[in-house]
Amino acid sequence: MIAVVDYGAGNLQSVQNALDHLGAAYTVTAHPQAIAAASGVILPGVGAFGHAMGELARRGLTDAVVRAAGSGKPFLGICVGMQMLFDASEESPGVPGLGLLPGRVVRFPAGEGLKVPHMGWNTVEVRGESQLLAGLPGSLSFYFVHSYCVQADDRSCVCAVSDYGVAFDAAVEAGALFGVQFHPEKSGALGLLVLQRFVSLCAGCA
Repeated sequence: MIAVVDYGAGNLQSVQNALDHLGAAYTVTAHPQAIAAASGVILPGVGAFGHAMGELARRGLTDAVVRAAGSGKPFLGICVGMQMLFDASEESPGVPGLGLLPGRVVRFPAGEGLKVPHMGWNTVEVRGESQLLAGLPGSLSFYFVHSYCVQADDRSCVCAVSDYGVAFDAAVEAGALFGVQFHPEKSGALGLLVLQRFVSLCAGCA
């Protein structure tokens, strides 16, 4: 059973729709015990970094999420859920992230004729081996909605990059800990393949 963390700042409905389409066994939960018992965890996220971190703490879920991410069971952060895996964000000065991966989140630079937020489809280049992304068919294009992007200090965890005026980290992977800046649940058939791979990894830990 996959736990989708409900902390009031996640794009739950579209994640649920995608998991339903895949026939995955999951529960949407705000209970630490359910997160601990799950075979895998999805941390969705929309909106501001500081609000998301604050809601996670207010609902008493921070420790449960940190423990789950370090448990060796599959853990997937989506969009702001990926950004929260890192140390801090320029969006919310003074608000610490979960600190599970070294690095920070920065705003896209103004100018270059590009609108911020970065919204829409963009190509992604896989770097090295990836359990979620390697070997996917065709040109990889996913749906993004974000004004801030990850700059990982440990480049070995970066498994995909993209470009929007500047290069940015589109996906990270460290053991069973995964993060994607794009929204796989809004990225059509290719996004469903990514989620199916995650579901399959969770099935192996059930």
